[in-house]
Amino acid sequence: MLRLTQRRKLTLQAPETAGGHAHVSAASGLVRAGQWLHVVADDSLFLASFPLEGEAPGAFQRLLPGELPLEPRSRKAHKPDMEALCLVQGLSGAPHGALLAVPSGSTAVRQKGALIPLAADGNTSGPVREVDFTNLYAQLARELGPLNVEGAAVSGARLRLFNRGNGDEGKDAVVDLDTGRVVRTLEAGAPLEPDAVRIVRRWELGRAGTVRLSFTDAAPLPDGRIVFTAAAEDTRDAYADGVVMGSAVGVLAPDGTPMFLDGVDAKVKLEGVDARVEGGLIHLLLVADADDPTQAAPLFETVLEGVRA
Repeated sequence: MLRLTQRRKLTLQAPETAGGHAHVSAASGLVRAGQWLHVVADDSLFLASFPLEGEAPGAFQRLLPGELPLEPRSRKAHKPDMEALCLVQGLSGAPHGALLAVPSGSTAVRQKGALIPLAADGNTSGPVREVDFTNLYAQLARELGPLNVEGAAVSGARLRLFNRGNGDEGKDAVVDLDTGRVVRTLEAGAPLEPDAVRIVRRWELGRAGTVRLSFTDAAPLPDGRIVFTAAAEDTRDAYADGVVMGSAVGVLAPDGTPMFLDGVDAKVKLEGVDARVEGGLIHLLLVADADDPTQAAPLFETVLEGVRA
């Protein structure tokens, strides 16, 4: 099993909302850019950014308008559920790339994401733009049934979305979008459309005990491979939370063929991953969601032993 080492807690300089907690709790997507770590949380309207080194508290930037209630049940019903974060290059007006925050699509209010330009040092820069996934997700729901997109990663000509198949009706799937078409759509400020879809692959990842493992995030490697995380959560659907039985980390080949899957040594729900090749090894940073707003999400690190860099 992979050994996780906790690196820090995701504390913030101030609460996002008056009366709230000064930390990220439901960490769901992670991208390292330059000297910064960027995190989206599925119960938030903001992006949280942290220095790569040290434990200084992070700052937040608004992604979507509005306010979310503090009461957990009401907050869950109204949250935009931004579950994934990926780095997109080649955008005019964003010479250092941009972050794309991706919603789950699991309810009608969970269809809006955001595009966040980056500065040369990897920090955020420039105005944030809303991105509408409604039309794209309507087509994917017709093909896959209930949606719960939890991972996104750009791998060359393809932007891959990872659907988490919670419950008996959910289907784990990897959806390949045409990166060039997505970039042109984002540059135009238009809604993402079904014509960006190139291929949809359904998956079975196995089980942790009696509970299915399902995709929770993804991150690209330089050679086109993708590292993904998966969690086994005992829940009936894409909306309800459940008991977490364990998490795993896997690797896909550039063509989408599975290459590696191994569990981790802690019973946590891994929901975000960033992958880097350093010193001839694949180093991972990972965040977990405790499904408890009073708890700060942890940032872990590990090395993929046995997987060539």
